[in-house]
Amino acid sequence: MRERIARLMMGRNGVDHFARFTSIAACVMLLLSVLSRRVELLSNLFWILGLALLFYSYFRAFSRNIYQRQRENARYLQFQRKVTGFFAVRRDMWRQRKQYRFFKCPSCKATLRVPRGKGKIRVVCRKCGNAFETKT
Repeated sequence: MRERIARLMMGRNGVDHFARFTSIAACVMLLLSVLSRRVELLSNLFWILGLALLFYSYFRAFSRNIYQRQRENARYLQFQRKVTGFFAVRRDMWRQRKQYRFFKCPSCKATLRVPRGKGKIRVVCRKCGNAFETKT
């Protein structure tokens, strides 16, 4: 049985990160359709979206156009890195809030970190070289 599945999937894309995401999103949509049975229109909308995502996930897994599926997966991973990176930076800033103050550069809007309790200091942006004074 295992060999049959391996032969079937030979030359196909298989399950990548984006296909996994669409499968999970489909399951969430189908669950929401079951939970929102009282509102028929909403339930039907979730049901249709869930089935469409599920079919798309299977289409991606069994697709032989590997180049196109890899490009889609790369775009998804790039977007995912942006989102998770944004929250990782915010988490790090929260953890370091007692030791450092964070400022935005007035000219380039880069985030700058300076130690707390140093009084009024001159901060120089490493990105653009702009200097400004601020109180820490």
